[in-house]
This record gives sequence, C-alpha cells and structure tokens, in this order.
Amino acid sequence: MATAYIVDAVRTAGGRRNGKLAGWHPVDLAAATLDTLVARTGMDGAKIDDVIMGCVTQAGQQAMQVGRNAVLAAKNIPDSVPAVTIDRQCGSSQQAMQFAAQAVMSGTMDVVIASGVESMTRVPMGSNAMFHMKEGLGHYKSPRLDEKYPGIMFSQFMGAEMIVKKHGFSKDDLDQFALKSHHNAIAATKAGLFNDELVVLDVETPEGIIQHNVDEGIRFDATLESIAGVKLLQEGGSLTAASSSQICDGSSAVMIVSEEALKTYGLTPIARIHNLTVTAGDPVIMLEEPLFATDRALQRAGMKISDIDAYEVNEAFASVPLAWLKHTGADPEKLNVHGGAIALGHPLGASGTKLMATLLGVLKAKGGKYGLQTMCEGGGVANVTIVERL
Repeated sequence: MATAYIVDAVRTAGGRRNGKLAGWHPVDLAAATLDTLVARTGMDGAKIDDVIMGCVTQAGQQAMQVGRNAVLAAKNIPDSVPAVTIDRQCGSSQQAMQFAAQAVMSGTMDVVIASGVESMTRVPMGSNAMFHMKEGLGHYKSPRLDEKYPGIMFSQFMGAEMIVKKHGFSKDDLDQFALKSHHNAIAATKAGLFNDELVVLDVETPEGIIQHNVDEGIRFDATLESIAGVKLLQEGGSLTAASSSQICDGSSAVMIVSEEALKTYGLTPIARIHNLTVTAGDPVIMLEEPLFATDRALQRAGMKISDIDAYEVNEAFASVPLAWLKHTGADPEKLNVHGGAIALGHPLGASGTKLMATLLGVLKAKGGKYGLQTMCEGGGVANVTIVERL
C-alpha cells in the first residue's frame, strides 16, 4: 500500500462567539485557509485532486455544499478542482483527513486537501435541526430509532456527566484540568509556538483593521477560583462552561500527498500517516469512544501508548481527556501540550484538521517522532490518527 504524507497543516486563530471572526462569512473563512495552505506549499492549485471539507451545521451560510463554495471563492484553486462536504460531527475534518489519506494510499489520488470550517456565530450549533422542528418539519429521531432507544434524547452534556460519574472524577478534577488547558495555551502563545500553524486574517474593528493572530478564547487571567465559580451546566452535575470546550469560529486545512507527488511537485513532507482508525460504541454515553478507539489504533499499529510522544485528545469536556488518560495510562505531560479546546475553542467541523496542525507543532517543538490525535463524536463514534514526524 502506498504511503500518505502531510506537507503542511494550518488553522485560523479561534474566534469567540460574536468575536473577531464574526465578520467573516464561513465560505470566505474556509477559502482564505485553503489559499494560505496552497501558497505556503507552493503547490499548483490546478493539480489538487480533491478538497474534502468537514462541517457539522450545514445550514444557512454553511448550506449548499460549503466545501465546494469555498473552492469557488478561493483565489489559489481553480474551479476545476472538485470538493465535498462531510459530517462526522466533531470529528468531521479528522475524518476528512482520513478519507484524504485513504485516497492517496489507494493510489487513486495524489494531492488532496482535508479541511474544515465552522462559524458557530453565524450558524449556531444545532440550528439545522432546530429550525425544522420549530417549523413542524419533523425530528431526527425516527420511529425505529426511538424503538431501539426509547425515551432517550441523545445529549453530549448528558454523556459528559455520565463519564464524570463512571470514572469517579470530582468537580475539582475537572476545574484543575481546565486551568491547565489555559496555562498550556498561554505558555504556547507567549513563546510563539502557534506562529507556524496560523492563518493570519484581517479583521475590521471600530479602531480600524487589525490582524487576528491570537486565539480569542484563552483566559490570560484564569485562576482556579475564577474557573471554580462558574455556574454548573446542570443541577447535580459537575461540569461548567469553564470545564467545557468553547463555542468558536474557525477554519483549518491539511495537505496530504503521495510519494509520487512529492517528487513531481518538489514538495517537502513534514509527517507520514502511520495509522487511521475509526470505531463506534455506546451512543448514550457517546463521548467515551476515544478510549476504545485508541486501544484499537495502538493494537493495529503494533505500538504502546508509551511509544507516542504527544497526544491531542479533543477537550469537548474535561471529563473526556481525563477518562482517556485514566484508561490508557498515558503521560499527562504529553497531553494537549499547547492547550486544548477548553482554552482554544472547538470550531466543530474545523477541529480535526486544527488539532493536527497543533499536534505537528508540538512534535516539532519537543523533537518528538510519533503523535496521536483522537476526538469524541456525536453518536458514539471516535477517530484516531497516528502520525510520524519527518
């Protein structure tokens, strides 16, 4: 089987809800990221075989095939390049990466861009379902689904709290983890460790145009006391908005190519795809599947968790990476080294390729070889991608 290589990975700095990226239409946000990726690699945009874009809430400004629209809006990619938009919930652009790598490894394509976009300001999470319900156009839960899961409303919030109880975490455990996410992100930002992965965008403000190059969700003044004082998400629970991922606007992209493309176009790889895994399990607890997907990925790769130099486990809620650490026995100092979604934000469909950009940055900064990325996803699904830095 052919080898798939990563040539570059980029992301926008996260924008808070109604924050600095609120003025960007998601199509243009994605197009700007694609343009930056193509420009940085020096790749001829016309030679790209496909663009696979993750997006969760495909409605409103993200409707009508946002991936294709982003290509049409791009300056460095001609209209002759196809695109597709996919939804694997929070793992959408990680799955885009895996589909891109599979296309290259199968020999059917040589240059594929995996990407993601989500403007949670302009297209609120769940609005694609909610608007239909309000108009009396039905609910996603079908009669057969209700027969199999009677009376259950699938909820990420419920699943996150179920993980807290199952694994015996205290509220202080969750708050401490959240504080570390901010501290790690602050340290990485101040040291300039995000600079190489960022797509810097112009943003209009009342004071004039500024450059958006710092993740807006980072609380530079975060303390344990300020985090602990945030209201609980639900009565009797342990999680708060402070120990959950932040609503975020953003876009990201990764270029994945074959060995033949490296030679033909004079590209320099920064990583090799080592393993691609996706598994599914309990849709009610929902967010626990990264634990078991990681087991499967390591087993298939013939590796131990100690062989991995850095891990990115999406911080949808603090309980998820904490449960992952407990289950795998991984070194907590190798986890989300530059901070995670609690500090940096979770732009849903853009988070998969966003995490890969950051993971590769961590490996470079630490001189590491192997990195592992995993995400919990709606429906009880999880992706795992293992890469080898070159």
